[in-house]
Amino acid sequence: MNRMRSAAVAVALVGSLLGASGVAHAATWSSSDKWGTWSNGGYTVRNNIWGSGAGFQSIWANSYSNWGVWANHPNTGGVKSYPHSAKMINQRLSSLSRLSSSFNVSRPSAGAYATTYDIWADNHAYEIMIWMNKQGAVGPIGSRQTTATVGGHTWDVYRGSNGSNAVFSFIRTSNTNSGTVDVLAVLKWIQARGWYGDVTVGDAQFGFEITSSSGGMNFASNSFSITT
Repeated sequence: MNRMRSAAVAVALVGSLLGASGVAHAATWSSSDKWGTWSNGGYTVRNNIWGSGAGFQSIWANSYSNWGVWANHPNTGGVKSYPHSAKMINQRLSSLSRLSSSFNVSRPSAGAYATTYDIWADNHAYEIMIWMNKQGAVGPIGSRQTTATVGGHTWDVYRGSNGSNAVFSFIRTSNTNSGTVDVLAVLKWIQARGWYGDVTVGDAQFGFEITSSSGGMNFASNSFSITT
């Protein structure tokens, strides 16, 4: 019954979020399945509830660009989910002349999460995370290497491993809810330090890495795109 109530609340909040002039209407696609997936415009939108101890989360989407979740994850440690929109690049770094992305999000002022890109290379051997904002008790994997201005922003750069792959994290030194990132410049900055070679860039994802959102919180991508 509690789960049913949560689902009802999620639907109501989604309708309110999407409605214009107070008129609620349904999203083009929605799912409360932990692995719920929808393809649109060459992108894939995923609910992606993967962490242990996760609560309820419902995803909605009008397009790959405009989507969001209502999430009610407990106030415990560890990432619970990473709802996101993704585009497969599948090109060598040396063959890319452009890889940039623009975004605009709405996010809660409580909870614990990061709004982040997650870019994979060489068949998941390398993970590049680009945090645009963060809230609450969250932090990157590894140790801080330096502060760098690259890709149109200034970051604290971390390097480490999650036990399965190398992780490079770029944490923006101040939070922002919108902007454009020159992702290719970030990827080449890593290469210039010898941390990897001419890797094949795979899935480029953007979304919300949620650790906790107790009581239920709304996260929304108002717009998002990747340009190559």
